[in-house]
Amino acid sequence: MLRLSKKADYALIAMKHLAQKSERSASAREIAEQYGIPIELMAKVLQRLVRTGLLISTQGTRGGYTLGRVPSSISVADVIQAIDGPLTVTACSTEKNSCEQYTRCNIRDPLWQIRERIVAALGTVSLAEMAGGTAEPPPMVTAPVSVMRRANM
Repeated sequence: MLRLSKKADYALIAMKHLAQKSERSASAREIAEQYGIPIELMAKVLQRLVRTGLLISTQGTRGGYTLGRVPSSISVADVIQAIDGPLTVTACSTEKNSCEQYTRCNIRDPLWQIRERIVAALGTVSLAEMAGGTAEPPPMVTAPVSVMRRANM
């Protein structure tokens, strides 16, 4: 099952919040309290987003966090990868090649292609779309009938 980490969820929540409030900054406390997220965890997530350049942190009484780029230039993939690192779908999705089956594996390349498609799909959804709710749902991709029949057997 492909599933985002809690930190990635929280990062997307914070980034959407900031995109909707683009005229001002927001503190970690403000975001955490509004969405019921532990403040310490939100602060760590926001700092990681600052390190990757997706957010800017400003100190002082009017300080807080603002987006590092315009919302239309930040994709969901950017946010997820800033928090969790490169997306992986199998143990061999990394450069380490630590799987015992690596040299004999007959599904590695197809799974890597699937991974690339997932990243590309996540890259098509911008923060602006998430914040404005204007994104059109992607077209449904259906498997050929022969594949569906085999899956049901």
